[in-house]
Amino acid sequence: MFVLTPGQAGDAPAFTDVMARLRVPRSLGRPRTRPDLILADKAYSSRAIRDHLRRRDIRAVIPEKADQQTNRRRRGPAGGRPPVFDCEAYKQRNTVERCINRLKQ
Repeated sequence: MFVLTPGQAGDAPAFTDVMARLRVPRSLGRPRTRPDLILADKAYSSRAIRDHLRRRDIRAVIPEKADQQTNRRRRGPAGGRPPVFDCEAYKQRNTVERCINRLKQ
């Protein structure tokens, strides 16, 4: 499933629309509407997206942007903890990127 957006538009605004239409097939029964985890690049590192995933109890594997890291560190203890990031799981995103590249070709 994919959502087609204009070329100049960012991907992140379409995130909630994609999540609303998402269906994970099962061998038996209805498809799941909530995956276990989401792998995304830094473009999807926003408080709104992370909150959306947290509310739906979906684990986010999204690297933190450098400016977000800087702002969090600048605030000291009030900046909170960095989001959890699983480097090994993030390596699987390469497969998706190669698939998208083939579709574009």
